[in-house]
Amino acid sequence: MNMQPILYRLTPFDPSGHRLRVHMTLARPNPDGQSFSLPAWIPGSYLIRDFSRHILSLKAFNDEQDIKVEKLDSHTWRCAPCTGPLHLEYTVYAWDLSVRGAHFDDSHAFFNGTSVFLQAHGHENTACLLELQPPPGIKNWTAHTSMPHAPEHAMPTDGFGWYTAPDYDAFIDHPFEIGTPTSIAFTVHGAEHEMVFTGVIPNLDLERIARDTRKICAAQMALFEPESTQAAPFLDSASRYVFMTMVTEDGYGGLEHRASTALMTSRRSLPTLGQTETTPEYQEFLGLVSHEYFHTWHVKRIKPAVFAPYDLARENHTRLLWVFEGFTAYYDDLMLLRAGLISEETYLKTLARTISNVHTGAGRLKQSVAESSFDAWTRFYKQDENAANAIVSYYTKGSLVALSLDLLIRQQTQGKRSLDDVMRLLWQRFGKDFYRGHPQGVPEAAMPELIEQATGVDTSDFLERYAYGCEDLPLAELLATQGITLSWKAGQTAPTLDARLRTQHGQTTLASVAEGGAAHKAGLSAGDNLVALDGLRITTEDSLKRLLSAYQPGDALTVHAFRRDELRQFTVTLSAPASKECSLSRG
Repeated sequence: MNMQPILYRLTPFDPSGHRLRVHMTLARPNPDGQSFSLPAWIPGSYLIRDFSRHILSLKAFNDEQDIKVEKLDSHTWRCAPCTGPLHLEYTVYAWDLSVRGAHFDDSHAFFNGTSVFLQAHGHENTACLLELQPPPGIKNWTAHTSMPHAPEHAMPTDGFGWYTAPDYDAFIDHPFEIGTPTSIAFTVHGAEHEMVFTGVIPNLDLERIARDTRKICAAQMALFEPESTQAAPFLDSASRYVFMTMVTEDGYGGLEHRASTALMTSRRSLPTLGQTETTPEYQEFLGLVSHEYFHTWHVKRIKPAVFAPYDLARENHTRLLWVFEGFTAYYDDLMLLRAGLISEETYLKTLARTISNVHTGAGRLKQSVAESSFDAWTRFYKQDENAANAIVSYYTKGSLVALSLDLLIRQQTQGKRSLDDVMRLLWQRFGKDFYRGHPQGVPEAAMPELIEQATGVDTSDFLERYAYGCEDLPLAELLATQGITLSWKAGQTAPTLDARLRTQHGQTTLASVAEGGAAHKAGLSAGDNLVALDGLRITTEDSLKRLLSAYQPGDALTVHAFRRDELRQFTVTLSAPASKECSLSRG
């Protein structure tokens, strides 16, 4: 058995060309021809990404000669038969400013292992050793990651040097942020956490962010292991947890890893020194932090059986993303409430917006959250202008399924049990020992039985109707059991076209058209550029709303619009205000 680790060396060497150089050494390649591949997707983001298209050049050689390399498919290469050690040297183009890929310029470098590290087939369980080198000619950069330092090598204080992982799956699950970021550290139950912010952020209130994030981490540890003082789940893989945040003008997103998360947020979402209120934007950032940290338990360790292990060469279909992403979306804001970072009133307003959002789309009546989970790779991650009419989000409706289950369990057990008990059972049975030699995932059909084991409540019929069926959840009845009243009010008073609009470059365009609505019945389509309403020019969304406010539902109007470069005329019968807003109140 080959016990020598696979050696990798990564050098960010061309900031203007956004290029990384990777050198890989395999001591004992397959003598019949060694194959290598780059993942086609990154766990947590369910879309084929084709990262291999960013490999610009690749060569192979051993100590004696160059070795011929043949490309077998979009992601896979094979070397001609040879003896070891076998060396691969390749260049990666890194200009994807997202949480999923790799990005490098003269301000920073960020990369996920799925974008840069080739996997040696047949050596998936071999340890990996990385030498991370600083970019030549750039000074004062530091490196930040949750990947453990290699104990046999001294680690400089700037973070460059040697890192280690027990196998390839772990190796690609620790992203790196390199540059001159702002950082702060704190501990929760003795476990170290680091927050790293990259970007221009004037007067950032690091102390406040760390203080608030610490409360979130503590609340989540208390959920999963209320009796433990050593409850940090990532200690099975690393000595610390790292939040890596890229700050831009309007960024938003996150991607979980086993001991870290990569985040993107807007500059306005972060508090500055002297700012004491919790703005909606800052609450959104805290919710993102909470969501991704919750994934440390739920998705990175508790995961569907089809993800144990991941097959990174192709789509991995599961009908359980409503459990894993939906439950996480339910708990992310709930954890802000439990941590004392938002009031119950603010929480109920946030929850009401989610309910309104789910009820806006007719797709919820056509696609179940289980079907949405299965079709994540195509229909959810490749949404088009008809998405609201055709699909439902396993995030948002999944969070309402979680809420409903929580309320139902509390009702039927007189408050003695809740969804928390389900999460603790999932953790103890599937998550706690996942990276300690027991990688068992949740079977596809197991949730009704698991919920009953944890709470004594039979939810099989409930899940059949609301998770595997398309019925609207009985939220009003369930919320009433906790003294919360759900009501609906009109979201607007003017008549409507039943369409979502977008104004860009001086043109107002139909971004999407509601099925069966006024625009749809008139023959208007998504992509049509609106020109005039009853002879009056439309310039912006606001101008259209002002024009519509002069009419009544049922009025028939002439609309002129460009479809492509052709001027078209339509007769639209205006609808009554269709959008409704949910309101939640105590008592």
